[in-house]
Amino acid sequence: MGDVDGYRVHVVGPDLDAVAGFDPRALIGEADALPADGVVGTKDRSALLAALVARRRGLPGPTPEALLACQHKPTSRGLQAAVAPEATPRFARLDGEVPPFPPPYFVKPVVGRLSQDTRRVDDPLELAELDGWDAYREGYAAIAELAGFPRGEVGGYLAEELRSGMEVTLEGYVHGGRVTVIGVTDSVMYPGTNSFERFEYPTRLPRSRRDELAALTERVLPALGFDGGFFNVEFVVPEREQVTLIEVNGRIASQFAPLVRAVHGRSTYEALFALACGDDPAWTPREPEGVAISYVLRRFEDAFVEAVPEPEDDLEILVRPGLRLSEQGTNDAESFRLAIVYGSGETREEALARCRERVAGLSFRLREPAPARRP
Repeated sequence: MGDVDGYRVHVVGPDLDAVAGFDPRALIGEADALPADGVVGTKDRSALLAALVARRRGLPGPTPEALLACQHKPTSRGLQAAVAPEATPRFARLDGEVPPFPPPYFVKPVVGRLSQDTRRVDDPLELAELDGWDAYREGYAAIAELAGFPRGEVGGYLAEELRSGMEVTLEGYVHGGRVTVIGVTDSVMYPGTNSFERFEYPTRLPRSRRDELAALTERVLPALGFDGGFFNVEFVVPEREQVTLIEVNGRIASQFAPLVRAVHGRSTYEALFALACGDDPAWTPREPEGVAISYVLRRFEDAFVEAVPEPEDDLEILVRPGLRLSEQGTNDAESFRLAIVYGSGETREEALARCRERVAGLSFRLREPAPARRP
Protein backbone atom coordinates (compact mmCIF):
# COMPACT_ATOMS: atom_id res chain seq x y z
CA MET A 1 0.00 0.00 0.00
CA GLY A 2 1.21 3.51 -0.73
CA ASP A 3 0.30 6.94 -1.98
CA VAL A 4 0.60 7.66 -5.72
CA ASP A 5 -0.31 11.05 -7.20
CA GLY A 6 -2.61 11.81 -4.26
CA TYR A 7 -4.38 8.41 -4.28
CA ARG A 8 -3.94 5.62 -1.75
CA VAL A 9 -3.12 2.47 -3.70
CA HIS A 10 -3.40 -1.16 -2.54
CA VAL A 11 -1.43 -3.64 -4.68
CA VAL A 12 -3.09 -7.04 -4.98
CA GLY A 13 -1.09 -10.14 -5.82
CA PRO A 14 2.15 -10.43 -7.85
CA ASP A 15 3.02 -8.97 -11.22
CA LEU A 16 1.01 -11.37 -13.36
CA ASP A 17 3.53 -11.14 -16.19
CA ALA A 18 6.35 -12.24 -13.88
CA VAL A 19 4.86 -15.48 -12.48
CA ALA A 20 4.32 -18.82 -14.19
CA GLY A 21 1.00 -19.57 -12.55
CA PHE A 22 -1.63 -17.94 -10.35
CA ASP A 23 -5.19 -18.44 -9.16
CA PRO A 24 -7.40 -15.66 -10.56
CA ARG A 25 -10.25 -16.52 -8.19
CA ALA A 26 -7.94 -16.11 -5.19
CA LEU A 27 -6.75 -12.73 -6.50
CA ILE A 28 -10.36 -11.60 -6.96
CA GLY A 29 -11.11 -12.71 -3.42
CA GLU A 30 -8.12 -10.75 -2.13
CA ALA A 31 -9.31 -7.65 -3.98
CA ASP A 32 -12.86 -8.10 -2.67
CA ALA A 33 -11.55 -7.86 0.90
CA LEU A 34 -10.10 -4.37 0.39
CA PRO A 35 -11.99 -1.06 0.57
CA ALA A 36 -11.79 0.64 -2.82
CA ASP A 37 -13.33 3.40 -4.93
CA GLY A 38 -11.76 2.07 -8.11
CA VAL A 39 -9.66 -0.76 -9.52
CA VAL A 40 -7.06 -0.70 -12.31
CA GLY A 41 -4.66 -3.03 -14.07
CA THR A 42 -1.73 -1.74 -16.11
CA LYS A 43 -1.01 -4.83 -18.23
CA ASP A 44 -3.32 -6.97 -20.33
CA ARG A 45 -3.95 -9.81 -17.86
CA SER A 46 -4.24 -7.54 -14.85
CA ALA A 47 -6.49 -5.12 -16.77
CA LEU A 48 -8.90 -7.96 -17.59
CA LEU A 49 -8.82 -9.15 -13.98
CA ALA A 50 -9.47 -5.57 -12.80
CA ALA A 51 -12.50 -5.36 -15.10
CA LEU A 52 -13.91 -8.53 -13.51
CA VAL A 53 -13.36 -7.13 -10.01
CA ALA A 54 -14.95 -3.80 -10.95
CA ARG A 55 -18.04 -5.55 -12.31
CA ARG A 56 -18.43 -7.68 -9.18
CA ARG A 57 -18.17 -4.62 -6.94
CA GLY A 58 -20.16 -2.18 -9.05
CA LEU A 59 -17.12 0.07 -9.60
CA PRO A 60 -16.42 2.19 -12.70
CA GLY A 61 -14.27 0.90 -15.53
CA PRO A 62 -14.27 -0.88 -18.87
CA THR A 63 -16.31 -4.07 -19.10
CA PRO A 64 -14.57 -7.46 -19.38
CA GLU A 65 -16.20 -7.83 -22.81
CA ALA A 66 -14.58 -4.59 -24.00
CA LEU A 67 -11.18 -5.73 -22.74
CA LEU A 68 -11.58 -9.06 -24.52
CA ALA A 69 -12.60 -7.21 -27.70
CA CYS A 70 -9.30 -5.32 -27.51
CA GLN A 71 -7.06 -8.19 -26.44
CA HIS A 72 -8.37 -11.08 -28.56
CA LYS A 73 -6.89 -10.10 -31.90
CA PRO A 74 -9.30 -11.90 -34.29
CA THR A 75 -12.27 -10.31 -32.48
CA SER A 76 -10.60 -6.91 -32.46
CA ARG A 77 -9.66 -7.09 -36.15
CA GLY A 78 -13.20 -8.05 -37.13
CA LEU A 79 -14.68 -5.08 -35.27
CA GLN A 80 -12.03 -2.73 -36.66
CA ALA A 81 -12.71 -3.89 -40.22
CA ALA A 82 -16.43 -3.15 -39.80
CA VAL A 83 -15.90 0.54 -38.94
CA ALA A 84 -12.48 1.36 -40.44
CA PRO A 85 -11.91 -1.03 -43.36
CA GLU A 86 -9.45 1.34 -45.03
CA ALA A 87 -7.14 1.18 -41.99
CA THR A 88 -7.44 -2.57 -41.35
CA PRO A 89 -5.00 -4.93 -43.11
CA ARG A 90 -6.10 -8.25 -44.51
CA PHE A 91 -5.89 -10.87 -41.75
CA ALA A 92 -6.59 -14.54 -41.13
CA ARG A 93 -6.51 -16.81 -38.12
CA LEU A 94 -4.04 -19.63 -38.71
CA ASP A 95 -5.94 -22.89 -38.36
CA GLY A 96 -3.62 -25.20 -40.26
CA GLU A 97 -4.11 -23.45 -43.60
CA VAL A 98 -2.07 -20.88 -45.49
CA PRO A 99 -3.60 -17.35 -45.32
CA PRO A 100 -5.65 -16.33 -48.39
CA PHE A 101 -3.21 -13.53 -49.26
CA PRO A 102 0.45 -13.70 -50.30
CA PRO A 103 3.45 -13.35 -47.98
CA PRO A 104 5.17 -11.63 -46.34
CA TYR A 105 2.91 -11.86 -43.29
CA PHE A 106 3.22 -10.35 -39.87
CA VAL A 107 2.32 -13.17 -37.47
CA LYS A 108 1.35 -12.63 -33.84
CA PRO A 109 -0.27 -14.72 -31.10
CA VAL A 110 -4.06 -14.48 -30.86
CA VAL A 111 -3.43 -13.27 -27.30
CA GLY A 112 0.03 -12.05 -26.32
CA ARG A 113 2.14 -9.56 -24.41
CA LEU A 114 4.53 -6.89 -25.65
CA SER A 115 6.04 -8.13 -28.93
CA GLN A 116 6.83 -11.62 -27.70
CA ASP A 117 6.50 -14.40 -30.26
CA THR A 118 5.62 -11.99 -33.06
CA ARG A 119 7.52 -12.27 -36.29
CA ARG A 120 7.70 -11.56 -39.99
CA VAL A 121 7.10 -14.66 -42.13
CA ASP A 122 8.29 -14.62 -45.75
CA ASP A 123 7.76 -18.30 -46.58
CA PRO A 124 4.49 -20.15 -45.74
CA LEU A 125 6.61 -23.18 -44.70
CA GLU A 126 7.73 -21.15 -41.68
CA LEU A 127 4.18 -21.26 -40.33
CA ALA A 128 4.73 -24.89 -39.29
CA GLU A 129 7.17 -23.67 -36.60
CA LEU A 130 4.41 -21.93 -34.59
CA ASP A 131 3.08 -23.76 -31.53
CA GLY A 132 0.38 -21.36 -30.34
CA TRP A 133 0.48 -21.94 -26.58
CA ASP A 134 2.68 -20.93 -23.66
CA ALA A 135 2.56 -20.04 -19.97
CA TYR A 136 1.39 -16.51 -20.68
CA ARG A 137 -1.64 -17.64 -22.66
CA GLU A 138 -2.40 -20.36 -20.10
CA GLY A 139 -2.66 -17.69 -17.40
CA TYR A 140 -4.69 -15.44 -19.66
CA ALA A 141 -7.13 -18.26 -20.43
CA ALA A 142 -7.73 -18.80 -16.69
CA ILE A 143 -8.87 -15.18 -16.34
CA ALA A 144 -10.80 -15.06 -19.63
CA GLU A 145 -12.81 -18.14 -18.64
CA LEU A 146 -14.19 -16.20 -15.66
CA ALA A 147 -15.61 -13.74 -18.22
CA GLY A 148 -17.22 -16.59 -20.16
CA PHE A 149 -14.58 -16.64 -22.91
CA PRO A 150 -13.79 -20.11 -24.36
CA ARG A 151 -10.33 -21.40 -23.44
CA GLY A 152 -9.71 -22.74 -26.94
CA GLU A 153 -10.03 -19.26 -28.41
CA VAL A 154 -6.91 -18.05 -26.60
CA GLY A 155 -4.39 -20.26 -28.45
CA GLY A 156 -3.08 -19.94 -31.97
CA TYR A 157 -1.85 -17.17 -34.21
CA LEU A 158 -3.12 -14.45 -36.50
CA ALA A 159 -1.46 -13.60 -39.81
CA GLU A 160 -1.77 -10.06 -41.13
CA GLU A 161 -0.87 -8.37 -44.37
CA LEU A 162 2.50 -6.65 -43.86
CA ARG A 163 2.44 -2.89 -44.28
CA SER A 164 5.38 -0.53 -43.86
CA GLY A 165 5.85 2.92 -42.44
CA MET A 166 6.60 4.80 -39.25
CA GLU A 167 5.20 3.12 -36.11
CA VAL A 168 3.47 5.33 -33.56
CA THR A 169 1.18 4.94 -30.55
CA LEU A 170 -1.75 7.22 -29.72
CA GLU A 171 -2.73 7.20 -26.03
CA GLY A 172 -5.89 8.51 -24.44
CA TYR A 173 -8.96 7.62 -22.44
CA VAL A 174 -12.72 7.33 -22.82
CA HIS A 175 -15.07 8.88 -20.25
CA GLY A 176 -18.81 8.96 -20.73
CA GLY A 177 -18.41 7.89 -24.35
CA ARG A 178 -16.09 10.79 -25.18
CA VAL A 179 -12.57 10.02 -26.44
CA THR A 180 -9.76 12.27 -25.14
CA VAL A 181 -6.33 12.05 -26.78
CA ILE A 182 -3.28 12.51 -24.53
CA GLY A 183 -0.69 12.43 -27.30
CA VAL A 184 1.22 10.39 -29.89
CA THR A 185 4.57 8.65 -29.31
CA ASP A 186 7.02 7.51 -32.01
CA SER A 187 8.49 4.00 -31.96
CA VAL A 188 12.04 3.65 -33.31
CA MET A 189 13.55 0.22 -34.06
CA TYR A 190 17.14 -0.94 -33.81
CA PRO A 191 18.38 -0.67 -37.42
CA GLY A 192 17.57 -3.74 -39.50
CA THR A 193 15.38 -5.35 -36.82
CA ASN A 194 11.81 -5.42 -35.51
CA SER A 195 12.99 -4.71 -31.94
CA PHE A 196 12.16 -1.35 -30.37
CA GLU A 197 15.19 0.78 -29.51
CA ARG A 198 13.34 3.78 -28.11
CA PHE A 199 10.06 5.65 -27.82
CA GLU A 200 10.05 9.42 -28.40
CA TYR A 201 7.38 11.80 -27.12
CA PRO A 202 5.94 13.88 -28.69
CA THR A 203 5.74 12.50 -32.22
CA ARG A 204 7.40 14.04 -35.26
CA LEU A 205 4.13 13.69 -37.21
CA PRO A 206 2.48 16.86 -38.49
CA ARG A 207 -0.89 18.01 -37.16
CA SER A 208 -2.78 16.65 -40.19
CA ARG A 209 -1.56 13.10 -39.54
CA ARG A 210 -2.25 13.34 -35.81
CA ASP A 211 -5.79 14.48 -36.55
CA GLU A 212 -6.20 11.50 -38.89
CA LEU A 213 -5.14 9.09 -36.14
CA ALA A 214 -7.49 10.74 -33.64
CA ALA A 215 -10.44 10.49 -36.04
CA LEU A 216 -9.80 6.77 -36.60
CA THR A 217 -9.53 6.20 -32.86
CA GLU A 218 -12.87 7.91 -32.28
CA ARG A 219 -14.48 5.43 -34.69
CA VAL A 220 -12.81 2.28 -33.39
CA LEU A 221 -13.06 2.61 -29.59
CA PRO A 222 -16.90 2.78 -29.53
CA ALA A 223 -17.04 -0.23 -31.88
CA LEU A 224 -15.06 -2.21 -29.30
CA GLY A 225 -17.50 -1.17 -26.57
CA PHE A 226 -14.69 0.52 -24.66
CA ASP A 227 -15.52 3.19 -22.06
CA GLY A 228 -14.31 4.28 -18.64
CA GLY A 229 -10.64 3.51 -19.12
CA PHE A 230 -7.27 4.35 -20.65
CA PHE A 231 -6.26 2.91 -24.01
CA ASN A 232 -3.41 3.07 -26.48
CA VAL A 233 -3.65 2.43 -30.22
CA GLU A 234 -0.67 1.44 -32.37
CA PHE A 235 -0.49 2.58 -36.00
CA VAL A 236 1.76 2.26 -39.04
CA VAL A 237 2.02 5.64 -40.79
CA PRO A 238 3.59 5.69 -44.28
CA GLU A 239 4.84 8.93 -45.72
CA ARG A 240 1.76 9.60 -47.87
CA GLU A 241 -0.49 6.53 -48.05
CA GLN A 242 -3.36 5.44 -45.80
CA VAL A 243 -2.41 4.70 -42.19
CA THR A 244 -2.84 1.16 -40.82
CA LEU A 245 -4.13 0.27 -37.39
CA ILE A 246 -1.86 -2.31 -35.73
CA GLU A 247 -3.76 -2.99 -32.50
CA VAL A 248 -5.77 -1.49 -29.65
CA ASN A 249 -4.67 -2.01 -26.04
CA GLY A 250 -7.32 -1.37 -23.39
CA ARG A 251 -4.92 -0.11 -20.73
CA ILE A 252 -2.51 2.68 -19.92
CA ALA A 253 0.83 2.76 -21.77
CA SER A 254 2.86 2.58 -18.56
CA GLN A 255 6.24 2.95 -20.28
CA PHE A 256 5.08 6.29 -21.68
CA ALA A 257 3.90 7.71 -18.34
CA PRO A 258 7.32 9.21 -17.41
CA LEU A 259 7.53 10.78 -20.88
CA VAL A 260 4.16 12.48 -20.57
CA ARG A 261 4.99 13.75 -17.08
CA ALA A 262 8.33 15.11 -18.26
CA VAL A 263 6.86 17.26 -21.04
CA HIS A 264 3.36 18.02 -19.72
CA GLY A 265 3.98 18.17 -15.97
CA ARG A 266 1.04 15.86 -15.27
CA SER A 267 0.96 12.11 -14.66
CA THR A 268 -1.22 9.80 -16.71
CA TYR A 269 -1.44 7.62 -13.59
CA GLU A 270 -3.19 10.44 -11.73
CA ALA A 271 -5.64 10.68 -14.63
CA LEU A 272 -6.05 6.88 -14.67
CA PHE A 273 -6.93 6.78 -10.96
CA ALA A 274 -9.45 9.61 -11.35
CA LEU A 275 -11.08 7.73 -14.21
CA ALA A 276 -11.18 4.49 -12.20
CA CYS A 277 -13.10 6.32 -9.47
CA GLY A 278 -15.67 7.52 -12.01
CA ASP A 279 -14.33 11.07 -12.30
CA ASP A 280 -13.48 12.95 -15.48
CA PRO A 281 -9.69 13.47 -15.49
CA ALA A 282 -10.32 16.73 -17.39
CA TRP A 283 -7.09 16.44 -19.35
CA THR A 284 -6.44 19.71 -21.14
CA PRO A 285 -4.53 19.25 -24.41
CA ARG A 286 -1.55 21.58 -24.66
CA GLU A 287 1.72 21.75 -26.51
CA PRO A 288 4.49 19.73 -24.84
CA GLU A 289 7.59 21.42 -23.52
CA GLY A 290 10.66 19.60 -24.80
CA VAL A 291 11.09 15.94 -25.75
CA ALA A 292 11.27 12.81 -23.58
CA ILE A 293 12.58 9.36 -24.54
CA SER A 294 12.26 5.84 -23.18
CA TYR A 295 15.38 3.99 -24.35
CA VAL A 296 15.45 0.17 -24.33
CA LEU A 297 18.84 -1.51 -23.90
CA ARG A 298 18.79 -4.91 -25.67
CA ARG A 299 21.03 -7.85 -26.52
CA PHE A 300 20.64 -9.83 -29.71
CA GLU A 301 22.40 -12.99 -28.47
CA ASP A 302 21.65 -15.10 -25.42
CA ALA A 303 23.97 -14.83 -22.41
CA PHE A 304 24.14 -15.80 -18.76
CA VAL A 305 23.55 -12.87 -16.39
CA GLU A 306 26.21 -12.66 -13.68
CA ALA A 307 25.62 -9.14 -12.35
CA VAL A 308 23.40 -6.13 -13.04
CA PRO A 309 23.43 -2.45 -11.99
CA GLU A 310 21.25 -1.21 -9.18
CA PRO A 311 17.99 0.40 -10.29
CA GLU A 312 17.90 4.19 -9.99
CA ASP A 313 15.57 7.04 -10.77
CA ASP A 314 14.63 6.84 -14.45
CA LEU A 315 16.32 3.43 -14.76
CA GLU A 316 14.47 0.08 -14.82
CA ILE A 317 16.51 -3.13 -14.67
CA LEU A 318 14.62 -5.93 -16.43
CA VAL A 319 16.85 -8.96 -15.78
CA ARG A 320 18.32 -10.55 -12.69
CA PRO A 321 21.54 -12.51 -12.04
CA GLY A 322 21.67 -16.29 -12.07
CA LEU A 323 19.64 -16.91 -15.22
CA ARG A 324 20.12 -16.80 -18.95
CA LEU A 325 18.49 -13.96 -20.81
CA SER A 326 16.28 -16.47 -22.61
CA GLU A 327 14.90 -17.65 -19.26
CA GLN A 328 13.73 -14.25 -18.07
CA GLY A 329 10.67 -13.49 -20.17
CA THR A 330 11.95 -10.17 -21.49
CA ASN A 331 12.59 -11.31 -25.05
CA ASP A 332 10.87 -10.72 -28.36
CA ALA A 333 11.50 -12.89 -31.42
CA GLU A 334 14.91 -11.28 -32.07
CA SER A 335 16.31 -9.85 -28.84
CA PHE A 336 16.39 -9.63 -25.05
CA ARG A 337 15.58 -6.51 -23.03
CA LEU A 338 18.10 -5.61 -20.30
CA ALA A 339 16.99 -2.18 -19.08
CA ILE A 340 14.94 0.90 -19.81
CA VAL A 341 16.42 4.39 -19.42
CA TYR A 342 14.31 7.56 -19.39
CA GLY A 343 15.67 10.94 -20.41
CA SER A 344 14.45 14.34 -21.59
CA GLY A 345 15.77 17.52 -23.13
CA GLU A 346 14.79 20.69 -24.91
CA THR A 347 15.35 18.95 -28.26
CA ARG A 348 15.05 15.39 -29.56
CA GLU A 349 18.78 15.22 -30.14
CA GLU A 350 19.57 16.36 -26.59
CA ALA A 351 17.20 13.81 -25.03
CA LEU A 352 18.62 10.96 -27.13
CA ALA A 353 22.21 11.89 -26.34
CA ARG A 354 21.46 11.83 -22.60
CA CYS A 355 19.85 8.39 -22.85
CA ARG A 356 22.71 6.90 -24.86
CA GLU A 357 25.33 8.37 -22.52
CA ARG A 358 23.60 6.80 -19.54
CA VAL A 359 23.20 3.45 -21.30
CA ALA A 360 26.91 3.42 -22.13
CA GLY A 361 27.70 3.68 -18.41
CA LEU A 362 25.58 0.72 -17.27
CA SER A 363 27.56 -2.17 -15.79
CA PHE A 364 25.94 -5.44 -16.84
CA ARG A 365 28.17 -8.52 -16.53
CA LEU A 366 27.13 -11.15 -19.04
CA ARG A 367 28.85 -14.46 -19.80
CA GLU A 368 28.87 -15.59 -23.42
CA PRO A 369 27.96 -17.98 -24.80
CA ALA A 370 25.15 -18.80 -22.43
CA PRO A 371 25.83 -22.12 -20.63
CA ALA A 372 23.52 -25.00 -21.53
CA ARG A 373 20.67 -25.65 -19.16
CA ARG A 374 21.20 -28.66 -16.88
CA PRO A 375 18.82 -31.58 -17.49
